[in-house]
Amino acid sequence: MQVNSEPITREAPERPASSPQPSRKARAAVVGNQLSPGDAEKAAALRKMKLLALGLLIAMAVIFVFAFALQRDYPWLQYVRAAAEGGMVGALADWFAVTALFKYPMGIKIPHTAIIPRRKDQIGASLGEFVETNFLSEQVVQDKLASVNIAKRAGEWLAAPGGAERVAKEGAAVIRGVFKVLNDDDVQAVIEGMVRKHLLTPPWGPPVGRMAERIFADGHHHKLVDLLVDRAADWVDDNHETITRLVSDRSPTWVPQFVDGLVGDKVYVEFLKFTRAVQSDPNHQVRLSIDKYLNDLAQDLQYDPAMIARAEDIKAQVLGDPEVRELASRTWGTVKGALLSAVDDPESDLTVKFKAAVRDFGSRLVNDAELAGKVNAWIGDAAGYLVRTYRSDIAGVITETVARWNAEETSRKIELQVGKDLQFIRINGTVVGSLAGLGIFAVAHLLFG
Repeated sequence: MQVNSEPITREAPERPASSPQPSRKARAAVVGNQLSPGDAEKAAALRKMKLLALGLLIAMAVIFVFAFALQRDYPWLQYVRAAAEGGMVGALADWFAVTALFKYPMGIKIPHTAIIPRRKDQIGASLGEFVETNFLSEQVVQDKLASVNIAKRAGEWLAAPGGAERVAKEGAAVIRGVFKVLNDDDVQAVIEGMVRKHLLTPPWGPPVGRMAERIFADGHHHKLVDLLVDRAADWVDDNHETITRLVSDRSPTWVPQFVDGLVGDKVYVEFLKFTRAVQSDPNHQVRLSIDKYLNDLAQDLQYDPAMIARAEDIKAQVLGDPEVRELASRTWGTVKGALLSAVDDPESDLTVKFKAAVRDFGSRLVNDAELAGKVNAWIGDAAGYLVRTYRSDIAGVITETVARWNAEETSRKIELQVGKDLQFIRINGTVVGSLAGLGIFAVAHLLFG
């Protein structure tokens, strides 16, 4: 009688160089036989259990033969025969049951056998549905994350030595990778487009006028006016000769030179008095006139079409197409060069400050319960969204993977994982069958003699 005791792995036969390529099913079987160390250990244990179960069946058969042959001479062997007979029946029945899960017993296509090979797709679908329903539940995932307290664990890792350095190292690798992927021309085009959209397309006059109106209303321009007046007064005080020469150069040629000197001195003195008066008097008429002019200018920039058009002309002159392209190129080049230099230098200010910020954030996650609670809530919400949205896709991986396996390979994989325990059923069946056979015979002999 053939029993399910063949080893779980087989050596793939060598193929001649001229032989045709194996089928997908055959290739899958060969790949499946390349067991990992853990699976090889399970396969060895499975073979031992199969041999043990087979050995018990053979032992029961031998005992049955000898007891059956000698029971007339030794009546007590009837009990041994009954026990051995029951053990064989139990062993054979459980062998059939276990074998029927993975293959056709003795190759005979008996109905409702080879269950796993025939129904592997249904088993994969059921397994995927089971995982989706019981494990990929939003509430289950969120409860598990809440019990783990990811925020605190992450904070402890970030605050520990090496955590911030690892984050900085990986972040630097990401930045370098991004810069390698990005095309400089494309980035510059994006920057140029943003400049045109947000800087050049909107008119400058009204926003500049509103900003200037707030500045003038708050009096922030007075310091600038004070600076200009102070500079003007100091210039007049230090340039007596320049002022007198200007007066002399512009006077008629027939005016005597000493008169030019007197007039120049008078102009200088009056000019100096005037600038000192403006400098010392916050309410001087000149200051008030400057305030009025600036306020009118702010209003015109907002509401006067002619002034708004002049502002647009100035904008066009300052930021034409060549200037915008040059600005985008310089901006991207500066940002790229600065970031690459910073991430390549572990002692750069950016890297040092980034590491310090990471450690500080880790310490806050450990010590600030409110912040940790918020982070855990965000993680839980994100995980819940992912599970809620993609649970079917995640569980579908199980169904699709099982569907790609061929029937024989699927049977071997499952038998390898659970077969050792199933062989105990055969052993238990042998023992229980022996006890049942002995008990039934003993009761029958007691009742009927």
